[in-house]
Amino acid sequence: MQVDETGSLGENSEQLGESARADHVELAVIGLGYVGLPLAREAASVGLRVLGLDRNARVVSDLNSGRSHVDDVSDEDVRRMREAGFTARTDDACLARAQTVVICVPTPLSEDGGPDLSAVTSAARAVAGWLRPGQLVVLESTTYPGTTDEVVRPLLEESGLKAGEDFALAFSPERIDPGNTTHALREVPKVVGGLTPACAVRAVSFYGKFIDTVVQAKGTREAEMAKLLENTYRHVNIALVNELAIISRELHIDVWDAIRCAGTKPFGFQAFRPSAGVGGHCIPIDPNYLSYKVRSSLGYEFRFVELAQEINRRMPEYVVRRAQDLLNSAGRPLHGSRVLLLGVTYKPDVADQRESPAVPVAKLLREREAEVSFHDPHVPRWSVDGVTVPRVADLTAAVREHDLTMLLQDHSAYDLPALADQARLLFDTRGRIFHPGVEVL
Repeated sequence: MQVDETGSLGENSEQLGESARADHVELAVIGLGYVGLPLAREAASVGLRVLGLDRNARVVSDLNSGRSHVDDVSDEDVRRMREAGFTARTDDACLARAQTVVICVPTPLSEDGGPDLSAVTSAARAVAGWLRPGQLVVLESTTYPGTTDEVVRPLLEESGLKAGEDFALAFSPERIDPGNTTHALREVPKVVGGLTPACAVRAVSFYGKFIDTVVQAKGTREAEMAKLLENTYRHVNIALVNELAIISRELHIDVWDAIRCAGTKPFGFQAFRPSAGVGGHCIPIDPNYLSYKVRSSLGYEFRFVELAQEINRRMPEYVVRRAQDLLNSAGRPLHGSRVLLLGVTYKPDVADQRESPAVPVAKLLREREAEVSFHDPHVPRWSVDGVTVPRVADLTAAVREHDLTMLLQDHSAYDLPALADQARLLFDTRGRIFHPGVEVL
């Protein structure tokens, strides 16, 4: 079936049986995590009929009971979604009912450091099993350029249908920023790249129903590259300031003040700040996809990314060495000292711990036989390498009792001036507490 001039895929809706037409939904989201669930919420909020598919039975049960497992989606949000007709499923047969299927599954790294696309291929096979003419399939999972065309398309076409003729296929990178209350999903421009121009028209039309601005890329590869460019840009610039922090200390320069001053320039500069490392799914993971593609397709290294990875990976070691020096200056060895870690999530004011630098910091402290405890208002329990890290209940008492307190994440719940007054020794890796006696990264 050919695409008509309006960008629709022929007479697909007419080919459905009466029962399918009566029970169809506009959107099925595969993967109800930090990307898929906000997408489902936004679509449901404008009246689209939405269902979600997730292999985690507990997640599905909780959502159908009105309980959220994602920071940026409240229980009340889920209850409103349910009232609008949203339902979560574990059975992929529900995909046959959807006009549009969006894949939002995780794409972690494999053991060899390359992209692990097992969840993407599993989702694509599930869609292929129920694919019907006229459907739109969109991949949102972050991956390397070429995945939509080279990996997803062939799996979908095992259905016997052809992408761009019988069904539409597109890539649209997720731009979710967990904990960001300033830029709502609807307000963040949505990049969309179609396998064909007609596929792009379908995808742009779909997202335009609940996203204010939709930006059409030349194709799927350009849209895939745009996502990697965004996060590689951040990765490289964070590495730059992390190395500047190390150099500035040796040169007796206050790097935080230098960044503050540079940030006053109204053009040509964006401020990035040092930290104990980089966390979350995007920055420490996504640039590896681009490195993988360059190595596998072109046969050489993407040197900017490789260097940034090296610098950012060594920051936990540098932070622990600074902590050891601080204790030594106070006449105490790190061995046997009580060290309290404040904030073990990867960014402020969220519960998300993915790739948090707190993990390697805790490992290194334990290797040096420090007694490690933690506090985080968003994390009730925390373990590192399967070993539970004790959580302090009374923060005020704890900072007075521990030999060293390390601020790894500056949650807004923390009274930073009070911590500076009460702690025996305080090491601030976030550059938030400029107070006499406080060591700043």
